[in-house]
Amino acid sequence: MERYLIHLKNEKHVPINSREILHRSRDLICEMDAHIRLARIATRFIELDVAIETKDVDTLVEKLSPIGDLDNLRHVVEEEIEMDQGLKDGIFYFNAERFWECHEAFEGVWKQCFGREKELVQGIILVAVAYAHAQENELRIGVAMLTRALEKLGSSPSMYHSIDVERIRKKSVEMQKINDLVLFKI
Repeated sequence: MERYLIHLKNEKHVPINSREILHRSRDLICEMDAHIRLARIATRFIELDVAIETKDVDTLVEKLSPIGDLDNLRHVVEEEIEMDQGLKDGIFYFNAERFWECHEAFEGVWKQCFGREKELVQGIILVAVAYAHAQENELRIGVAMLTRALEKLGSSPSMYHSIDVERIRKKSVEMQKINDLVLFKI
């Protein structure tokens, strides 16, 4: 089986609906040889993490249409990526609320780093993972992850390529204080 991230257009759901959407999507595909691992709810889309044979993807998307129309489909494969492209992709995914993909893009960058730079990138990854947890209605876990993210970001330089690390630190501290995750762009 292959792994896919399927984004369905979201018009009314919020993260608290993630478990309901997960169960409903599993019911819709119950006769297929596929498994939906989890559902994440973003502002404009519902992300389903799916294991399925490639030949069955179109059928799966059709069966899921009562939940929402297809917005994006991504075959998830392990790939090596140039650092600059990984940074560009990671920023794009973060700003588009595609936090799990952001995590994976920055992980490709992280694998190419050493020393303090590796910790800084891990801190950015942890912020993205915090949001991914919030999209699964696990806000408490997401907010708690900010502590680890801040530890990794530490006193690193205020800029990392085009990423304002100081802004990420400040936003993370503010979100800890209000015990909530508030969307921002990097």
